[in-house]
Amino acid sequence: MPTIDVHLGDFEALLGRRVDEESLGALLAQVKGEIKVFDRPGDQIKIELNDSNRPDLWSAAGIARQIRGPAARPVPAFFSEPAHRQVIVSPGLAVVRPYLAACAAHGLRVTAPMLAQMIQSQEKLAEIFGQKRHSVSIGLYRLHQVVFPVRYTLACPETTRFVPLGLEAPMSLAQILKDHPKGRAYADTLRGAERYPLLIDAKDHILSFPPIINSRALGEVQVGDDALLVEVTGTNLRMVILALNILACDLADRKATIEPIEIVYPEATDFGQIVKTPLDFSAPMSLDAETFGLRLGEEITVDEAARWLSRYGYRASHDQTTVTATAPPYRDDLMHAVDVVEDFAISRGYATFAPQMPSTFTVGGLDPMEQLSDRLRAGLVGLGFQEGVSNILTARQEMVDRMNLDDAARPERRIVEIANPMSDRFCVLRSWILPALLRVEAASSKAFYPHRIFEVGEVVHRSEDGDETTLHLAAALAHPKANFSEMQSVLEHLIGRMGYATRLAPIGHPTFIAGRIGAILLQSDASEPRSTGEIEAGPDATPAIGAAPAIGATPTIGWIGEVHPEVLTRWQIGMPVAAFEITLEPFLSPV
Repeated sequence: MPTIDVHLGDFEALLGRRVDEESLGALLAQVKGEIKVFDRPGDQIKIELNDSNRPDLWSAAGIARQIRGPAARPVPAFFSEPAHRQVIVSPGLAVVRPYLAACAAHGLRVTAPMLAQMIQSQEKLAEIFGQKRHSVSIGLYRLHQVVFPVRYTLACPETTRFVPLGLEAPMSLAQILKDHPKGRAYADTLRGAERYPLLIDAKDHILSFPPIINSRALGEVQVGDDALLVEVTGTNLRMVILALNILACDLADRKATIEPIEIVYPEATDFGQIVKTPLDFSAPMSLDAETFGLRLGEEITVDEAARWLSRYGYRASHDQTTVTATAPPYRDDLMHAVDVVEDFAISRGYATFAPQMPSTFTVGGLDPMEQLSDRLRAGLVGLGFQEGVSNILTARQEMVDRMNLDDAARPERRIVEIANPMSDRFCVLRSWILPALLRVEAASSKAFYPHRIFEVGEVVHRSEDGDETTLHLAAALAHPKANFSEMQSVLEHLIGRMGYATRLAPIGHPTFIAGRIGAILLQSDASEPRSTGEIEAGPDATPAIGAAPAIGATPTIGWIGEVHPEVLTRWQIGMPVAAFEITLEPFLSPV
């Protein structure tokens, strides 16, 4: 979770009052935060946020804004003011880094604590929210030296030269990626590009090489500066605009006057061809009083709901039955009505709700599925496997592209996607577990071989009847001689401990080597002959794990195989990998 370093004096100036450790701890409940360090003599506090979906809170200004006071906060005027400066986006950037947002800030005096906070906000937004600058990167410049209109264009990597931050001599863009520390760290954001993004003012002075490094001439903000240009570039326009909205509101809270800037695109975007930024794209959400009452356990009036939401920063109004709430323009994290209800509860205070003791007595116990999972875990640990735990939210690239799943008919491609993800890294629900094991293996190349890893966890598939959640077990084996037969012996031992046997049927699957992939069919009698030997190449059809019976009354519970070298290359894994994945529901049903 994000941890924010704050200068105590600067924070108290933003908050408008002095705080001690106890009072600050109570206030931080409004941002799901807690104090890690409170050092008044050293003018330092550290605040850990227990929620990562509010990037507007990743700064002293953002935290102070949320907890500052009970009064409703109107949308700042600069969101509706006209723009008098422009940034022109050149054609061709769509395939490299297409989007930009910008604003100017006047009338502030940059202090050392303020500069430290701006740099921290810039880094956290770009690294966490912006996926290490892939989706979002940020630049700050000395406004007085910039001549508008600014051009966001493409440049030749070999012939375009300027002096980057931290150096004295000019370098070409190609040299920066090769030799500059920032270039080496973020070169992969421009992988495959023939020409690179560049920000240039009307006098052909280079501002920066997004998303890598600013120029030393215009992009070295210093203590004492009184006017700044803020720009955000990226690959997701909504995320780019949100990041700029956050930075603009932070500077406005420091008494800066924010001036919007027009971004002129070569073609229309989701917000038009000419986009004035900062931009308020918040949409209203309507909730009835019953929605609050059902989730909070007591009757809530629409007047009370609107009042407390307004105190939390919403633009809220109501009629006789419905509350209409619109989030402030620096937030884009509302996915469901429950998010609004939660903010109401935080604003009013959890302590104001009367506790209710359970009215019935029950004896707890492990769910049968959890008991089954524990037995399987114990079996694999006994065979020398180590358990991993990964997020059910993951990246589509890992589920599909790196697994060589080009055929849309494959069961693993029936993925449930998040409607408005905060990050491409967590934008889909996983449809199988093997990609998570390969991610672990890709990061474990320096560990001694063999590697034996497994995971038990939920996966989600789309279906005509609605989304379906099932529990899967996946295991992977990696070493120079890892093969189908070795992995099959693990599977047979594990299934045999459960009192079952398996048969294998030939199938085709693009993630695995042809002839080294089979469907696992469950049998109830462990005394029946089990499948042995290698599998010949079969039909290019992959049954869904847990599908209806495929042979007689025998259900298909999964697959086992050797991972294709092309998939290993995409994951940058240098060892052969054999794996299997099964669904656990059939073990609790008669076969």
